[in-house]
Amino acid sequence: VQLQASGGGLVQAGGSLRLSCAASGRTFSSYVMGWFRQAPGKEREFVAGIGVNWSGGNEYYADSVKGRFTISRDNGKNTVYLQMNSLKPEDTAVYYCAARRGQTVQVVPSTYDYWGQGTQVTVSS
Repeated sequence: VQLQASGGGLVQAGGSLRLSCAASGRTFSSYVMGWFRQAPGKEREFVAGIGVNWSGGNEYYADSVKGRFTISRDNGKNTVYLQMNSLKPEDTAVYYCAARRGQTVQVVPSTYDYWGQGTQVTVSS
């Protein structure tokens, strides 16, 4: 599986961005998908994840983004999205999408098998 993230940019605090992650291959629907981020000098951290059988209620969020970010997937388009609203300066980071085999969302980066190249999100105050 190859992943290509896009949609990052510069936005003012309180603004919104929508990240996309397009996946190659015909087995996208069988992968758990996650979004992670890494700020300068910090470790990569879990942002949001969505399970394989997504019919609602199978998505998970870090406490820091809950209520502001929404993850979704379109298996017909082999794409996972991250809608980010009410952005804060502390959301500034490189955002990565990732895929893992299995049925459950995990928050540890090393449990994911494939990674996209990352897209920069910068939130100005």
